[in-house]
Amino acid sequence: MDSFNKNELSEALAKNTLDDIPSPSPDAKKITGLVKQGGKVKGYRLSDDTIIEKESAIELARQGGIQGVGIAHRGNTEYLKSIPDGTENNNLSNLPSVSVDELEEK
Repeated sequence: MDSFNKNELSEALAKNTLDDIPSPSPDAKKITGLVKQGGKVKGYRLSDDTIIEKESAIELARQGGIQGVGIAHRGNTEYLKSIPDGTENNNLSNLPSVSVDELEEK
């Protein structure tokens, strides 16, 4: 199997871990940063510089308001996950983080 087919296969397998891949609306925002507390994602910074809590972001993504993400779950907890596209730098885990404490200081 050549590397191109391996990449396609791994992207397909990664997409299989998503419960839902909503279709983004034309004005959908991108996630540009993570808001963390104690190492856990509590929210997201969007491309319009707003901060949104994790649960609200999941609902917004479901409605097509966030592009490039799907919805997955671990146990009973839902979370957003980047849709595999062969590019590492736009994965959520590679985005800059800000702590909840830093936001409260502003």
